[in-house]
Amino acid sequence: MSQAYIKPVSKFQKYRRNKQQKGMRLLRLWVPDTHSAVFKKEIKRETALLRRAPEQLEATRFIQSAFDWPKL
Repeated sequence: MSQAYIKPVSKFQKYRRNKQQKGMRLLRLWVPDTHSAVFKKEIKRETALLRRAPEQLEATRFIQSAFDWPKL
């Protein structure tokens, strides 16, 4: 009698199956590389635009009032 080969289940497969059974699903997400020169250049451009925007001061005041910033 020959025995059928049963492929072992990896710990990652077990982990994923356990999460799925708990109602979770895997989500892979790409985010900007904050170390790239392109990203840094774009952030500088956007912050320069914000500095000149009249609504920037109002938004900053709102953020500061909504959050209890630590005293330095």
